[in-house]
This record gives sequence, structure tokens and C-alpha cells, in this order.
Amino acid sequence: MNVSICTISFRHALVSIDQLADWAKAHDVDGIELWAPHARHLFATPSYNGDWLKKQGLIVPMVSDYFPLYEEWNTLIEAAKQASRLLTRWNTNHIRTFAGAKGSKDTTKAERAYLVKRLACLCDYFFDKGHYVLVETHPHTLCDTVPSTLQLLAEVDHPGLAINFDVLHVWESGADVNGAFKQLQPHIRHLHVKNIRSPEDLDVFAPENVYAAAGSREGMAGLFNGCVDYESFLSANQLDGVNVSIEWFGNEPFHVLEQDCQQLMKWKTVPNRVVH
Repeated sequence: MNVSICTISFRHALVSIDQLADWAKAHDVDGIELWAPHARHLFATPSYNGDWLKKQGLIVPMVSDYFPLYEEWNTLIEAAKQASRLLTRWNTNHIRTFAGAKGSKDTTKAERAYLVKRLACLCDYFFDKGHYVLVETHPHTLCDTVPSTLQLLAEVDHPGLAINFDVLHVWESGADVNGAFKQLQPHIRHLHVKNIRSPEDLDVFAPENVYAAAGSREGMAGLFNGCVDYESFLSANQLDGVNVSIEWFGNEPFHVLEQDCQQLMKWKTVPNRVVH
């Protein structure tokens, strides 16, 4: 298991990529997942790139982006070209996006067919360059349930389409997390891990709240202090070589990430059994 932090954890903080790299090295983290807005901002400074991180023993496992799937084709392809440049710049081959903006039950057959076609075109574009498009398991998308996610994979039917398995959101869907992981495992190329104090607090992860500087962070929990049983998940599933990013959206990111990293690191060399 390769453990990364996410730059999105510092979306409202004045922290440089140099500081994040220094922190990651000091805490034996393997990499830094780049939020696409941050990666685009760094593009103006050529010295910041994948080779620079590699010299520090770090990788970028994935760039997390949002493709305008509903826009005109020219707009979408321009976004894809820009994202491809970011992947090349940071020596990574994973780009994260969402499968639409409506839940599977609220999406018509025509809307679903449209999104399937758009995702297939994106996969064609990126796969020709050796890159993978990772759709995230997430509410209000076509990947809001395991059956719909499996259906989408079959519909797009492309070797360049993969899954970013967000453990919390799979749990939120009501699925058995371990069972879902095993069903989707052949397609999983990345994991997001985070936790919540109570099911009643799940609205705290609504995009309009998460991206608001004054949004509530009440209910966000450390990785091993919430509803999702990560000890059970980590002991039940083989994660050797899997890229895992701690996606902390709350306050005091350095403090919380230090605690989460310390606990998660225990599982790197002890697969398939509980660590106390």
C-alpha cells in the first residue's frame, strides 16, 4: 500500500508545495495527490514537476479533476488536453473525475447513454497516451451504487476506464464495503479514505459545503475514529501496491493527517490481519 496526502486538504490554507513535500518526507508518506486547480496553478513554475518530487522520494499517484461532461465537445477536449499535460508534467497516469452530476436513479436512459459516450471518448483520448480515467464512487453520480458502477464499467467497456474507490461513499450507499471492494477490485486503481462521526453528518461532505471556506467541518472524523471500520477493511482486503490517499477536508489538516498517517502506516507491511 502506498499512502499519499491530498493537496485539497489545504484548499483554504496558505501552504506551498515545498512545505507539503517536506512534511510528506518527514512523515514517510509515499506521495501527494494533486488537486487539479493546484496542479494548474503550479504549471507556471516549470521546476515543480514529477522529477522534482521523485528526487525527494515522492510520487503523484493521481490528479483529481472535474471534467465538463455536459459541455460542448470542444470544451471537453480542451479540458482533456490540459489534464493530459498535467499528468505528463507530474509523471502520473491517473486522472480522477465524476460520472455526471445526478444519481443513477435520477438519470434517464438518454442521459446515461450520453454520459457513457462522453466517458468512452475521454478514455480513448487518455488511453492512447497511457493514461487512465478514474471515476469516483460518489453520491449524485452514476457511481452512487455498486450495481450502477458495474453497469457503467460494462457500458463504457474500455480498458482505460477505472475506479477511484472512495470507501466512505461506498459505505454511505448502504453497500457492504468489503463485498463492494471485492466486486470492483479488478477495476480499482486508487482509493480515497476518510471518515465521519455519524450518518447524520454526511451532508458535511456536500460539495457546496466542502469547497466553502466558511463551510461546516462538524462531524468529520479521523480515519480510525468514525463510522467506517477501517481496521476491518484493511484486515479483510489485499492492498499491496495499491495507492491510497487520505482525503481530509476538515480543520487542522497537518495535525489530523499526522495521526492518520501514523496509524495507516502500520498496515503497509502487515497485510490481511488486524494491527493494534
